[in-house]
Amino acid sequence: MGIVKISEDLHDEIRKASTSLARSINAQAEYWIKIGMLAELNPELSYSQLCKKLLRTETFTLEELVRE
Repeated sequence: MGIVKISEDLHDEIRKASTSLARSINAQAEYWIKIGMLAELNPELSYSQLCKKLLRTETFTLEELVRE
């Protein structure tokens, strides 16, 4: 596990979202990172479709996502 430096403002937004969605701060940040990666690699998909794609794959690597 590594450390990622982010702005205080973004950290506050992650904290607010994590509280509302009953996730830890780290889990919320990881979720947003995964959704963001999927959105960049699949710009034609809607948010709902991206969520379904994420749910179908418990863990994935960037290499696996690019191969799809």
